[in-house]
Amino acid sequence: MSQSTRPSSGAPADAHLGAPLPQRMARNVPSELLRSFVAIVEAGSMAQATETIFLTQSALSLQMKRLEDVLQQKLFRRDGRRLILTPIGEELVGYARQLLALNDRIMRTLGQDSEPEPITVGMVQDFADTLLPDVLGQFRLAHPRSRLVIQIGGSAELLDMFDRSRLDLVLCLGQHGDRSGATWKVVGHDRMTWIGDPAIAELSEVPLVLLEPPCRFRDAALRALTQEKRDYRLVLETPNLPAMRAGVRGGLGVSCRTRRFATAEGLPTITSDALPAIPEIETILVRRNHLGDAATDLGDLLAAAAGA
Repeated sequence: MSQSTRPSSGAPADAHLGAPLPQRMARNVPSELLRSFVAIVEAGSMAQATETIFLTQSALSLQMKRLEDVLQQKLFRRDGRRLILTPIGEELVGYARQLLALNDRIMRTLGQDSEPEPITVGMVQDFADTLLPDVLGQFRLAHPRSRLVIQIGGSAELLDMFDRSRLDLVLCLGQHGDRSGATWKVVGHDRMTWIGDPAIAELSEVPLVLLEPPCRFRDAALRALTQEKRDYRLVLETPNLPAMRAGVRGGLGVSCRTRRFATAEGLPTITSDALPAIPEIETILVRRNHLGDAATDLGDLLAAAAGA
């Protein structure tokens, strides 16, 4: 009977396999933890980051605890309710962005079968019914696989969403200042115009149908009437543009908007001297830095259409 061979005592059990085992296994930093970490840093807080990373605040907190455990380093310290990066956390931000950029590049170039990330766009109502259909038609021909998410709202509301990293591009009215991680450009001009029944403009006390503040059109209308010492009264105030449009169509009063909007909605403009002149307003395109090719092309199409 043959005898089985056994390694001599003291020899490792797999010594007969040849190559020695590595002394230490390499450790990986999970990319989903880094993505959440960067989202928190860019949003300014865990609560704000929940809107871009789509996790609850408690789940984000657990992820950051796990990331600190992986690195064996503290990444945040608390100052009251604020989270402040430690020196190690500040150093990690740069590395994390590089790693995530490389990850995203791999997925864009090699992961062709996966669904593309949506491009998020915000614009004011003035453009939604006028230039948007043609822009979308041109964009579809160049990027048929792209996905879009479009938000319609007021300029201030859209820029707030942009600041919370919920939008990639915003086409809005009026200058609103520089924004972190973004560029803005004046891409067009439009003259504000009074809209409504011209007969109403002849009244000694002008009835107004206006959007709630903040609204540049509201500010321009009230400023112009005040400077001309015209009496006015607010008969309808709403945060909703369709409600404002209904008030004008229903003859409740006059309002103020762009010529583009008035033309698209078929609303009468008041061209007489019965009401004071109101100024031009600039069209602004705000875009996040380092967008992909499709989002960059969409921004260029919006800029060209707004300036036409």
